[in-house]
Order: sequence, then structure tokens, then C-alpha cells
Amino acid sequence: MVLCPLVPSNARLLRECAVQPTTPHRASSTDRPASHPMAGYRGGSSSSSSAGGGGASAAAFATRMLLLLTLLPLALAAFAFVLQWRGGMRDPAGAAWPDDTQRFPGMENSPLGSSSSSSSTRGKGSYFAISSSSSAAADCAEILGRSASSHGVSLYGGWSFDSESSITPKICITGSTSAGLHQILPWLYYHKVIGVSHFFLFVEGEAAKPAVTSVLESIRGVKIIYRTKELKERQDKSRIWNETWLGGFFYKPCNYELFVKQSLNMEMAIIMARDAGMDWIIHLDTDELIHPAGAREYSLRRLLLDVPDNVDMVIFPNYESSIERDDIKDPFTEVSMFKKNYDHLPKDTYFGLYKEATRGNPNYFLTYGNGKSAARVQEHLRPNGAHRWHNYMKTPNEIKLEEAAILHYTYTKFSDLTSRRDRCGCKPTKEDVKRCFILEFDRLAFIIASTATEEEMRNWYREHVVWTDKDTNLKLLRKGVLTRIYAPMAIIRGLKESGVFTSAVTSAKAQSKTKSSNMGLENKESILPNVTAGQSTLEGGHEKLQATVRKILEMVDAQEEAMPPMSPPGFVELIESALS
Repeated sequence: MVLCPLVPSNARLLRECAVQPTTPHRASSTDRPASHPMAGYRGGSSSSSSAGGGGASAAAFATRMLLLLTLLPLALAAFAFVLQWRGGMRDPAGAAWPDDTQRFPGMENSPLGSSSSSSSTRGKGSYFAISSSSSAAADCAEILGRSASSHGVSLYGGWSFDSESSITPKICITGSTSAGLHQILPWLYYHKVIGVSHFFLFVEGEAAKPAVTSVLESIRGVKIIYRTKELKERQDKSRIWNETWLGGFFYKPCNYELFVKQSLNMEMAIIMARDAGMDWIIHLDTDELIHPAGAREYSLRRLLLDVPDNVDMVIFPNYESSIERDDIKDPFTEVSMFKKNYDHLPKDTYFGLYKEATRGNPNYFLTYGNGKSAARVQEHLRPNGAHRWHNYMKTPNEIKLEEAAILHYTYTKFSDLTSRRDRCGCKPTKEDVKRCFILEFDRLAFIIASTATEEEMRNWYREHVVWTDKDTNLKLLRKGVLTRIYAPMAIIRGLKESGVFTSAVTSAKAQSKTKSSNMGLENKESILPNVTAGQSTLEGGHEKLQATVRKILEMVDAQEEAMPPMSPPGFVELIESALS
């Protein structure tokens, strides 16, 4: 390319330059114009400015991120502190609580009682300013208190359960027990919390000792019936002996004898429940807890209140405890895993996992699987074994609950093996145990407890009762065969920590000092019901009883046999039902 000199005076050269064709050639160093001293300054300044600006932005961003990462944990910690604040400020929700302090009976000297009293004086309606040692019990009380407005739990009246006259329905529990206070008190107060008002307890053995009965008799709503000579004579005249529905259990030892005894006690409890104005009666052992799942405020009263009026009997399927250790001391507060009942599982799940759930034992459950029932207290009601009720004049209309259950704490302690053995005098042979025990696992356990060494018993117990395989447990929990239930554990722990049980014992000792120490069982027999009326089912001439029985049998198509404790269905039962 030809460069024309920029000389304004030489016009001719400019014209020639303009018309001369350009020819490409390689530029040499001599062809390049001399660099100006400031040439390229502007471009270099711009480039360096961009690089410097980018570095400053990155540094500022890093600073902001560091500040954010520092402040965020501090803000979260402050937020968590506010959420967990338990200072003495007034609780806005506390305005709904009554002015008087909420307490169980005998809690005046307990840590919860004192702390609640002090907090109520500092801030009316506040339940947060309490000591850490009783916070769990207070939280339990706060939760349970919400049901008081709907009669779910009788908390008003100083936690004394005295406001029962206006509460419906009225529920009572009857049972036969030989347990000690360590088992009866948690069982009893737990059921008081969920809505049971009266207890008719037939006691013998450990439960009949003065140290136990003096405490139980001091608790409101509890009636103790001793197995005295008078009681035996009255039960010997029961119409049950002249009927056929329980005949298959007569004159047999151990479990069969207990089954008959429970039925006779239930018959007497019906009369006592009617005289006390009860609406519902439930037969329950002291190793069983009612789990009113599905009811508002975890209330048994609410559950039975919602039952239609035309229903005579409500069946609670039972769940069975599944212990994870062999050193359980207090089952009610240490056991949270239970095996669901067949009635609460899909059939494909039940039979698909039957082998894993059975773990080499004779049946799906160790003991019974046919639940327990609640019956309306009405005319002509009678027991139908320990698990059901019946009526002499009609077939009861019954329903089975879909969520609520009976929690059966069976073989939860290693000592249960020997205690069952000591209560029965049968020979440890396969033939003899059949006439003593109704269920197969009870038979095997009795033989092991009677013939094995301590170490062999322990190994057998771990293999057949304790759930030590965590992988299997997790699988069955995920499939729904096993389940975790914490409500009874939380309630009983709260009662224990708040001093309810110790206060009951202390109160009974104080009351016993004011009574005669020479009071014997003869003076206690007066609490037996008066069963001399014409409609009595316990007394009267045998001819009259037999005539009454014949009349009733004519009105009922068929008299059901008593329902014994039954195992859940297995594969054999499934095949038989499919073929029939």
C-alpha cells in the first residue's frame, strides 16, 4: 500500500497519489510510522482498569459471603433460643386455664405441685416457669389438660377426679389380680387419666395383703373385693354352674380355673356396675392398657361417647408387646414397640410376613389375639368368658374398632417365666400341660421354666421373646407389622415423676393411722353387692335358676360357648376358611 505524504501545498502529488493503484506489499519496519510517545495509552489504561475492577468485586462478594455465613448461625441460634424460652413471662394461652392449680390427688408436697403453685402466684395462667426435673410431667399435664373442657380427662377440681357426677359416659373396669402396687398403681392411674372412673378389683395373693389393699381402698372410685369364704359361697350359687356356655372350662386346673374365676367375678361386677350407675364395663388384666387411638384428646370417654346408641359391645383388638431387651424392670415405662393385631393389618401384609413375625413360635402372638371388649351396662348382661360379654335375652350388636387397641404386656420380664410356673402345679409334660394351659406358647414356657437351667431359660427367652435383630425390627416397622406407641409410656412417666404414686402410698399410711389396726377381712365383706333380689344371677334356689335358664334358652336361638383366649389366625385357618 502506497502512503501519500500529507503535504497540503503539493496538490499535484496529491492527485497522482489518489489515482495511483495500490499494490500489496509486506510492510517493513521502515515503513511503519514512528510511535508516538503516548500511542496506546488510552487502550492500556482501559484494560488495566477492567482487571482491577473485577478483582475488587470478587473481594467484596467474598466479604459479604463471609459476613453472611457468620451472621446466619447466630441468627438461627437466637431464633432457637426464642422458641425454647421458658422464662417467667405470661403465657398467652394460659388465659384459658382456670385459676386453681391443676394437680393429681396428693400432689401438694410433690415437686410439680410446689412448682406449679409458685408459678401461678408469679404469673397467672403460666405453666412454663417450672423446674427442669418436673418439666416433662408438666408438659404431660398441659397436653392432657386440653381435654378437660370436653370431659376427656377429669383435671378440674384439684386433679382429684372428684367431678365425676356430671361426666358421661361413666366407665368402669373390673379385673382379677394378684399383682403388687408397683404394677397396679400405674395401671390404675393411667386409666383414670384416659377417663375410667370406677374399678372393681377382685384381689388375692400379693394384691390382697394389707399393705396393698390399704392403698387401693384409699383411692376414690376403687372397690376391693376379697376372695373370702362368703364370696366363694355366693359364687357357688351362681347360675353359671347350671349353664353350658362355660362348661368346657369347669374342674380343670391353672388357666382353666382362672378363666372360670374371672367369669364369676365379671358376673358379680356387672351388678356392682349397675348399682354404681355405670354406662360401660370393661374386663381388663393388670398387664393390659387401653390405647384409645383415634379418639380426640386420647380420651376413652370420647371414644365410647361417639359409639352409636344401638351398639351393645365394642371390641378392642389387642397389640402384643415386643421387647428389645431381656432386662426390663418396668414394662409400662420401658416398652414402646408392639406387634399389631391381625384385624389392623392388610391380609397380604399379615400372611406375607407371617414367618418373620412369628420367629419360630407356635403362633403370630405369644398369647391371645382376640382382644377384649367393652359392654353397655344393661339388663340381662352376662360375661362370655374373659374376652367378651353376652346377653341372656338377645344377641349383642357389636362393632370392632379400627384404631383403638388393648396393649398386652405379656412376658415382658424374664421373671414372668418362673412366676407362671410357680402358680401352677402341673407336671412339665406335653400331655399334662394341655389340661392346664389353653395356649401353646404358655405350655412351652411352662415346660422350659420347669426343666431348664437358668442359663438355658435365658437363652430360650432371648430367642423366642426378645426382638434382638434390629434389621428385622426395622423391616417389620416399615411394613406396619410392628409399631411404636409412646402415649402410655409418657403418661405413666409423667404420673411417676409428679409424685402421684408415692403420694397415694403416703396418704394411705396417714389414713390408716386413724383407723383400727385390727380390722380384718370380715369387716370388708360388706362391699359385696346385695344379690338377693329376684333378678339376681348369683343366689336363689336351683330349681328357680334352672327354670329361668330354660325360659331364656327358648328365646335365644343358640347359647354361645364362652370365648377363650385365642391365637390369631395362621395358614391352616386361612386354608380351612377358603375351603369352607
